[in-house]
Formats: sequence, structure tokens, C-alpha cells
Amino acid sequence: MKKSLLLALVATSAAFMSSCSKLGDLSADNFKVNPTPLEAIGGEVPATINGIFPEKYMKKKAVVTVTPVLKYDGGEAVGKSATFQGEKVEGNGTEISYKVGGTYTMKTNFKYVPAMMNSDLYARFEAKLGKKTVSIPEVKIGYGVVSTSELLGRCGITASTAPDAFQRVIEQKQEANIKFLIGQANLRTSELSSLSIQDLVKILKEINDMQEERALQNIEVSAYASPDGSFNLNEQLAEKRQDVSSNYLKKQLKKINMDADVDTKYTAEDWEGFQELISKSNLQDKDVILRVLSMYQDPEEREQQIRNMSSVFTEIADGILPELRRARLIVNYEVIGRSDDQIIEQYGLDASKLSVEELLYGGNMLMENATSRKQWYETTIKHYPNDYRAYNNLAQLAIMEGNTTAAQNWLQKAKSVNSKAPETNANMAILALKHGDTDKAETLMGQASGSDSFNEILGNLNIAKGNYTQAQMNLAQTQTNSAALAQILNKDYASAKKTLSAIKTPDAITSYLKAVLAARTSDTGALKSNLKAAIASDSSLKERAANDLEFAKYKSTIADLVK
Repeated sequence: MKKSLLLALVATSAAFMSSCSKLGDLSADNFKVNPTPLEAIGGEVPATINGIFPEKYMKKKAVVTVTPVLKYDGGEAVGKSATFQGEKVEGNGTEISYKVGGTYTMKTNFKYVPAMMNSDLYARFEAKLGKKTVSIPEVKIGYGVVSTSELLGRCGITASTAPDAFQRVIEQKQEANIKFLIGQANLRTSELSSLSIQDLVKILKEINDMQEERALQNIEVSAYASPDGSFNLNEQLAEKRQDVSSNYLKKQLKKINMDADVDTKYTAEDWEGFQELISKSNLQDKDVILRVLSMYQDPEEREQQIRNMSSVFTEIADGILPELRRARLIVNYEVIGRSDDQIIEQYGLDASKLSVEELLYGGNMLMENATSRKQWYETTIKHYPNDYRAYNNLAQLAIMEGNTTAAQNWLQKAKSVNSKAPETNANMAILALKHGDTDKAETLMGQASGSDSFNEILGNLNIAKGNYTQAQMNLAQTQTNSAALAQILNKDYASAKKTLSAIKTPDAITSYLKAVLAARTSDTGALKSNLKAAIASDSSLKERAANDLEFAKYKSTIADLVK
């Protein structure tokens, strides 16, 4: 009897000591994770964990460290820990009352890897009670990662093409001035033999002789008198200067058998020209003169006020007024470039005879397939190695083909020619995004303004950074997979549906995004048909679909597609 009593006492004592040395287990009910399931955003998986320590759990001498751990096939990711302690512990942990317990919030991020689609989130514990280490079993508190944002890498981005400056028709003008002596309207030999007059006559002959390459628009004659002296006399002078100048041009046209009209006009007093010359001059009192012009509109009053400025009037009479006694002759014409057929023909005969703009135009606009475009750009480099555009456009082709190594090489060559070229920086940003380097991509996009794909690339960058609202704004004018992805991630399902329907060349990802959209909008029929189309186009999507939490509610519906 005594022996039995002794054994009972020992057992009771051991049980008591054991209970004092333990903290007890925690369960999933003690945790709430937001979001559930987790979601990949900007290449990371953020999680907010709200925890509860029950009343009478945290012993007064206990220290508990909680660590979130995301476990997946082949590995695990460890998040940011938090430490909590009892009321009699001296330390830096968050104090938890033994009597009433306590709540806490933890925020953590995991670097996303594809295997995390099928994963579980655990709370892992390290605990001490006094100096003794105690064991608390880890607890499963969440599951899986929605990784729809990671489809960005499969959406494709339109690489930037450097434009050509080819113009079939280029407007040109040839201008010359004939100056007259004060009070005179006769043509002087010295004026007619000037280089500008001779060049103008030469252009008229070229236009007449090269009618397939040149086209005359019109010929203008504007004659002027300087704003000094009698207005009536000036008007007569200006008209006579108009007549003699236009007659001279008509004689030149007759010599080359060219039929063309001459448009004429005259200005009695050229106050506009006077003001312009005064503004450009170094006259000491030019500001005063300009003020006079603004204060007085009457020509005689203006002239009198200026004449009263005797200190500068001599300079005006000698340096300004003679320049206004003139006739202005202008030939407006067009230079007509090669036709498309002529450019292609010349390329075949001797490409060196084509300008850089013609070669780039051929590559950009005339060639329909990538192989031909590549040949034209390589030819452009051969003849014009110091123009960055052909290097860039070869990089653009390489990006669209998925050859990032070749793209990088061509972009480096383009960069060496023109480091500030917006198209080159835009395409280098695409490569940075493909390598997951959003910081570098953002820096490069700061030098890419003006490139033809700027908004599309910027939209993709903002998706990669998790800025879905901004991404949707960037991509508002495009109908691409990435534009639809931004709308889905931003929960704008109506817009996403319109965008996906408008994509000109839909692919497997287009169908997959349609399936995701259908799942989010509970359209079972569209989900199954689009997922079937996606897998038929790209069999690698079968495995993804099998693990994709977007379809978690529809496992039975899609079972035959992903088995």
C-alpha cells in the first residue's frame, strides 16, 4: 500500500514538472493569413500573418520566435521572424501577457519561384522556457501561391524599331534677293550675276530637265521699298521693282522653254522687315526705336519720330534701309524620291547607290518577312556603319525571335554608335525585364522616351513591379496579352474581355488568359474551351493548369484536360 502511494506521488510530481516545462501546441486557428491563398506580386510573395497567443499560454519566463516558412517541392523559403516573450523576461521581444494572451501582426515576403504554385505556408517556432529549450510543433497556416502575374514573362513585348526618315516627296525652296539703289527700280548687272540669283536660275533648269524627280509648285516675287520718304513714291517704286523682277524671271523661263506662272506682290513700306532688322542689330538705341514702332501706327509719324533720333538715324540710313530696298524671289518645288519598285530594283542592282534612309525604309516597310528584313539591315550596316538604327532593328528582330544573346550583341553595337538612342534603350529595357532586373529596366526606360513601343514596355515594367493600375493606364491603347493581364490583375474584367477579343494574332497565352478570366467570372464553359485551346497550342501549359490555383474550384471540370 505504501509502495503504491509512493509511486502515485512520483507520477503526479513528474506530470506536474512536465507541464511546467512545456508551452503547449498551437493550431491553425491561432493564425489568419492575408491573402489566402498567397499571390505573387512583382516577383515576390507578400504575406500578412495575424496571430493569437491564447490566455495562459505565454509563460512568464518563456521566449517564442515565430518564423513563416513557405514549403514547396524541392525546397523552402524562410520569411522574416518575430520574437515574443513572457512578462518576466528581459529582452527585446514583444511582451505577451500570461493571463490574457495577446495578438500580433507579422509581414513578410518570399522571393517567388515557380514551384511555389503548389506550396504550403507554415509557422515554425523556436522556444525557451527559462534556460530550457522546448519544442512547439510547426503549424500549417496557409497554402499555395496564385502566380498569374508571372504569366508576364510569356506574354511577349513588342520590341522598338528605329524609324527611317525616308520621304517620297520632299518640299524644297530656293530663294534669292535683288537689291535696288535708293529711289531706283532698275536691275543692276552686279545683282543679276550674284551667286544666289545664279543658283535660283540653275534650280529652275534642273526642275525643267528632271521632271520625274522634281516638281515645281510655284514661283513667288515679293518687292519692297524702304519705309522712308513719301508713301506714294515708295508704292510706285515697290510696284516697279515687282514688275522688273518678275519680267526677269519670265525671260529666264522662256530661255529654258519652261511654262510656269509667277505670283507677284509688292509692299510700299516694309515696316515688318525694318522691325526685324532693328531687333537683330547692335544699334545703341534699338529698344527705343522698337518702342516707337509699337506706340505709333501711322507711317509718317513713325518716320518722323525715328528721324528725330539724329544720333542713330545715320546708322539706320546706311545699314538698315538699303537692305529693305529689294525684291525677294522664291522657287517652291518638290524633290520626288524613288518609288517602292525602284528602291527594290536598285537594291538588287547596286545597294550602295541607295541612301541610308532608302535602305532603312526598305527594311522597315517593304520587306514582309524577318529574313528579308535582316538582309536589308545587314546591307545598311555594310554601307552605313555609323548609323545606329540598323543595329537596333537587327536587335528588334532577335528579340521577337527569342534570341536574347544576338539581341544583346546588336544592341551593344547600336549603343556604341549612339548611347542615347531611345529605341536602343527601350530594347535593352526589354532584355533587363527578361532577366528580372526591374531596376535596370526602369533606368533604361528613363532614356527611352520617344521610342515607338515606349508605353507598352513601360506597362510591362509596371506589371513586373506590381503596379497594376499604372500598367493598365500605360497599356490602354494596346491590344496585347500583357494589356489584358494588367486588366485581370487590376480586376477590370470587362476591359480584359474586350482586349482579349481584339488581339489580332491570339496565341496559347491569349487562350490561357481567357481561361483565367472565365474562372474569375464563373464562366465554366468558357473556362474549359479556352483552357483546351491553350493546352492544344502549348502542351507545357497542361502542368501549369494542373497546379494553378486560379482553377482550384474547377478541378473536376478540367480534370480530363490536365490528367
